Amino acid sequence: MSPTEKRGIKIAAQNRKAFHDYFVEDRYEAGIELAGTEVKSIRAGTLNLMDSYCTVKDGELFVHSMHISPYEKGNIFNKDPVRTRRLLMHKREIRKLHALIKQDGYTLVPLSVYFKDARVKLEVGLCRGKKNYDKRAAAAQRDAKREIDRTMKERNH
Repeated sequence: MSPTEKRGIKIAAQNRKAFHDYFVEDRYEAGIELAGTEVKSIRAGTLNLMDSYCTVKDGELFVHSMHISPYEKGNIFNKDPVRTRRLLMHKREIRKLHALIKQDGYTLVPLSVYFKDARVKLEVGLCRGKKNYDKRAAAAQRDAKREIDRTMKERNH
């Protein structure tokens, strides 16, 4: 690996469903407490953020239901694929997030997992749930934009 690649950001997984189900109000970066075989498994791309969520307990931030498949070449050191993992953030940020999610309608949702300077980072979104009519409106807006782009493309040819 070249030094430029090591400094770059390489996305390992994204939670696209989160953008469909929630309004993302704010984004935060957190480290994840992982075992060695889990890091190797993430590098291999066997990570799923579907239905995962974050909670604050005793002043610490945790991610639940994040599935990291066991490393094929691993042995007894492989961990449970869906175990609860601790997230690493400053205490001040965790307290701020905890105060925000105690408000009605807010939740913490993992948006993406990526490598930054050879460390695994998790992007956590402070989200508010969408209602069904919000989802339909977003889909209609997306379709309208696609139709406008298609029409403009045809006119330019």
